[in-house]
Amino acid sequence: MVKMHIQILLPIFLMFNLINSHDFLQIGQRNNSTRLLSHKSPQSSSEGLQEPSTPPVQLQYPDENHVVLDNGILQITLLNPEGSVTRIRYNGIENLLEELNGESNRGYWDIVWTGPGIMRKKGAMDRLECTNLQVIVENEEQVELSFTRPWDPSLTGKRPPLNIDKRYVMLRGSSGFYTYATYERPAGWPGFTLTNTRLAFKLNKIWFHYMAMADNRHREMPLPDDRSPERCQVLAFPEAVLLTNPIEEEFKGEVDDKYQYSGESQEIQVHGWICKDPPTGLWQITPNNEFRSSGPVKQYLTSHVGPASLSVLLSTHYAGAELMAKFEDGEPWKKVMGPLFVHVNSVPKEDDWHLLWHNAKQQLMIEEESWPYNFPASEDFLSSDKRGSITGRLLICERYFDRNIAAAAAFVGLAVAGEVGSWQRESKGYQFWTRADAQGYFSINNIRPGNYNLYGWVPDFIGDYRNDDVINITAGSKFDMGDLVYEPPRDGPTIWEIGVPDRSAAEFYVPDPNPKYINRLYVNQERYRQYGLWDRYTDLYPDEDLVYTVNVSDHQKDWFFAQVNRLVNNTYYVGTTWQIKFELDNVITSGSYYLRLALASSCQSNLEVRINSPEENPPVLSTGLIGKDNTIARHGIHGLYWLYNVEIDGSKLAQGSNTIFLRQTLGLSPWKGILYDYIRLEGPSTIAAK
Repeated sequence: MVKMHIQILLPIFLMFNLINSHDFLQIGQRNNSTRLLSHKSPQSSSEGLQEPSTPPVQLQYPDENHVVLDNGILQITLLNPEGSVTRIRYNGIENLLEELNGESNRGYWDIVWTGPGIMRKKGAMDRLECTNLQVIVENEEQVELSFTRPWDPSLTGKRPPLNIDKRYVMLRGSSGFYTYATYERPAGWPGFTLTNTRLAFKLNKIWFHYMAMADNRHREMPLPDDRSPERCQVLAFPEAVLLTNPIEEEFKGEVDDKYQYSGESQEIQVHGWICKDPPTGLWQITPNNEFRSSGPVKQYLTSHVGPASLSVLLSTHYAGAELMAKFEDGEPWKKVMGPLFVHVNSVPKEDDWHLLWHNAKQQLMIEEESWPYNFPASEDFLSSDKRGSITGRLLICERYFDRNIAAAAAFVGLAVAGEVGSWQRESKGYQFWTRADAQGYFSINNIRPGNYNLYGWVPDFIGDYRNDDVINITAGSKFDMGDLVYEPPRDGPTIWEIGVPDRSAAEFYVPDPNPKYINRLYVNQERYRQYGLWDRYTDLYPDEDLVYTVNVSDHQKDWFFAQVNRLVNNTYYVGTTWQIKFELDNVITSGSYYLRLALASSCQSNLEVRINSPEENPPVLSTGLIGKDNTIARHGIHGLYWLYNVEIDGSKLAQGSNTIFLRQTLGLSPWKGILYDYIRLEGPSTIAAK
């Protein structure tokens, strides 16, 4: 095994992280002789910069059913011609993957789909077992393998109507391997629905017990055996269990649920598992999110008890059926998923194993800087010279500001041309996002050719921005959009507001969990990830619903983070009616007031809004059935964003005391409900702004 001294960058990077990531466990003492197997820039293999002592990449055929990629650092074995990873040999460990599983159930791409002949309600899972193997590149610097599976009409109802091309790439000197997949359907093929696709690895439970996905989200994990019937109690749904008799006593009384480890697309570009002896890590790295659906804050599963490691690229989680990619009969489509980098690293036994996480973060930085890669051989993956770029500045024109202001830290992105805000429900195309700087300037590079709209949203302001021009990106094109102006919804001055417009309910009151159902990782942080918080509402409001008084109540203490249903007589759930009480010194009865309701999530809810009468008919707003985010059950703090602008005739308001009633009418389930982002009441435009 070849050990390379880590690049000179690492000590500086580690020092930065020690200062700025103090939530992670203390790094042990180390000295300048610390060795960490580290992968250099992926571009270097083709530029002749690898150390002369680095062994060449070899392709081996141990038998007719397997192929092996070996670069002297690690060795991976793949099923031939299925294209699943069955073995990762590294750092003296014969297989990092779970050998108790069948060979096709260790490392694989899969999809979930529905279509004619599929009876399963949630769709059929297909692990994309391929039928052909082709060697695309084979030299000392790189080996690239292509596993393909064509579709034809005889497979209708048995396989999704997609041509599959799975690629695996190993580079010289690389402590890992790359994989990407191209899904294609020519014009004229039958329709179907793609609901989920991912890259999954089932790790060896003998070795991997420690999981890390962020500086503040890392922990020892229970064993998969702890989820067996004799060791746990299944809670309200199968994913959530209470560990009653775990193999290791420390986990007794904890809840385990894979959804407690979900994360936003922008935050989960590296995550994985650590073996402490010998100190070894396996990480999934997503160098760019262009191929992930639904923008930078879409939430996905990551790692969880198994030990399992997932890179989910399309899913309905925290969004619902709106995120399914639905293809009509005859509709053509092609998309490249990836490449993703599967990174392995190690340190000597005498060194601190926490270094593995910090190295994985450094590796993500290297991969990001190298995007788009220049080594993939598929013509469908486009190099930098075949892409375009766009620059500009986003400003905000608020009605009561005396001048435009910079959209500081705005989310700005290109996505398939559509309606305002459609990017968060878009699942077929590519998306390219960035954050504006403090002056509102933004730059997006390496955009694939295509027709896009420019979208955006700005923290501290409601609503969505969309530039009306359809932007045609071509190879080498450079668009300078100049100054763009977003006018957030506003008709009058603010009378009062509740919350912060950030598309999240995190600023509201999140209760302590029931002490019977604890995940210790979230006792002092991100408490919304705890199990069973929906029933804590009933504990706090057993008979009467929430009442919030403007200028008296505090939204951080008095506004429950989710308007959920209340449990009655420990038997059934009923919808709830919240009240907002406020005073008006004067009312312009001939004017119009405006209520802005920004929702961070909705699950099978119907929100009705009434003014000064709980039985007002009709209500000033009835949303109808909205949302299937399932955010409440999956321990989230936001899902899809909704914005309602409600005009209120001044005659409905009174001088003195007023009440707004927010009724969520649909009961029956503890998980139906609404997460509010922000609520604002505006007066008529004739009122002077405060």
